[in-house]
Amino acid sequence: MSMKLSRFVPESAVLERHLPTDPSKSDPEITDLAYDSRRVVPGALFFALSGIHANGATFIGEAIRRGARAVVHAEPLESYDPEVAYVRVENPRLVMSPAAAAFYGNPSKDLVVIGVTGTEGKSTTVSLIFQLLRLCGKKAGFISTVEYCVADETLANPEHQTTPEAITVHAKLAEMRDNGLEYAVVESSSHGLSAKTGRLADVLFDVGVMTNVTHEHLEFHGTHEQYKSDKANLFRALDLHDHAKRGKSIPSFGVVNEEDPASGYFRAATKKTVYGYSTWADVSGGLSASNVTTDARGVNFTLSEPGDKSHAVRINLPGAFNAYNALATVLVVSHLLDRPVEELIPLLAQLTPVKGRMTVIDRGQPFEVIVDYAHTPSSFQAIFPSLRKRIAGKIICVFGSGGERDTIKRPEQGRIAADYSDIVILADEDPRGEDPRALLEEIAAGCPEKKRDEGLYIIPNRPNAVRKAIALAQPGDLVLLLGKGHENSIIYKDRVDPYDEIDEANKALREAGWSGK
Repeated sequence: MSMKLSRFVPESAVLERHLPTDPSKSDPEITDLAYDSRRVVPGALFFALSGIHANGATFIGEAIRRGARAVVHAEPLESYDPEVAYVRVENPRLVMSPAAAAFYGNPSKDLVVIGVTGTEGKSTTVSLIFQLLRLCGKKAGFISTVEYCVADETLANPEHQTTPEAITVHAKLAEMRDNGLEYAVVESSSHGLSAKTGRLADVLFDVGVMTNVTHEHLEFHGTHEQYKSDKANLFRALDLHDHAKRGKSIPSFGVVNEEDPASGYFRAATKKTVYGYSTWADVSGGLSASNVTTDARGVNFTLSEPGDKSHAVRINLPGAFNAYNALATVLVVSHLLDRPVEELIPLLAQLTPVKGRMTVIDRGQPFEVIVDYAHTPSSFQAIFPSLRKRIAGKIICVFGSGGERDTIKRPEQGRIAADYSDIVILADEDPRGEDPRALLEEIAAGCPEKKRDEGLYIIPNRPNAVRKAIALAQPGDLVLLLGKGHENSIIYKDRVDPYDEIDEANKALREAGWSGK
């Protein structure tokens, strides 16, 4: 795959150019795109992106040494390599999205694209839609925080990034297209949908799903209203193209959680039909769940649809909140494929959990161990009540909070965990540049009623915290490990430590004498 540089950057975005002295090299053939200088290969176009801690121009030299033929940058440079083409723009990140779409042949034009946004439930809902499409015989792929699939195999996502940069998004969509897939389900974060990043600006979405909108990422968006607006860009995108793909018209619609106060805002963001789901009451034109009951392995509920039709449903996904994710999934697949809901109900029992989302660790121990990614006050509120209702013994909870992220939520996390847990153990999540112990003390401020070293422990070393929780557990208890889920590392200021919460829980149980059934 290759393309002339002149086809990438619209002239209106160019502030100035510095071209090679050899006229034959002034419009080089570009064979790859990169925004990480360590991943530059000969023939690449390098986008010098600046972040919180780094100036993108710092890495231009390395990119050229690795073979970059052209560079898109923001600030004037002290010197220019006479063999390289330079294009200066106001914001390289916003140029990168249309460039990536063009380079990979606008792959979303050939795929039915379903975007899923929300504070919680995105990864699970993406996975469930993907799974149900495949159970219906459709060729589908997906991109999520946890995993991705561009052909037949599902692979782990190695990044701590929900929506990848635009180059990665379009590269994966292109792989799906080239592998003959028809549907792409894309986890769409507020960062990815924001006009500040433009990561998803050139993806042609056909369906938008909103799971909920609560308090998160204000360090990036500034206000809750901006956070909500950025997420609603997914629904606005539904009105931006004609939804004619592969020679046929594609159904386009939105799906919203009617219980969320922002549902009306999202409905108003698009002219397309929007369907709702709820566990409160019947939803006009949508789906509702009632009689929701949980056990250690899944959820049972009654699904009601228009026309007074109801169905008994079993999903093998622990956590009452998964009833919401199942409703959203059924709405999407039913309307997208024009399949009656009753035809989809038998397939729901075949849906499998996402790694790190209410993952049960069972080595024959007489207490439960569950790993989940919950890391916000609203996600805590979603999982704790049904667990507290079900667990007769103690709930021993291990969690932390991400460094250099929204700080307001920290004491609130502590308060909610203290309300529902008997023992709270605070441990490193991703401290990044912050002092780990000081960060955990901010969480501890939310649970002052917990006595230190009895009901509240601060153990920054996460493996040690997990072992402490296992050591405290008695028959009938629950050890709940929150915040890391599927992730494969813990990020510190000066290092990144490999870490897998599920593996760590299994190791801790083995060391405690539980070798499995």
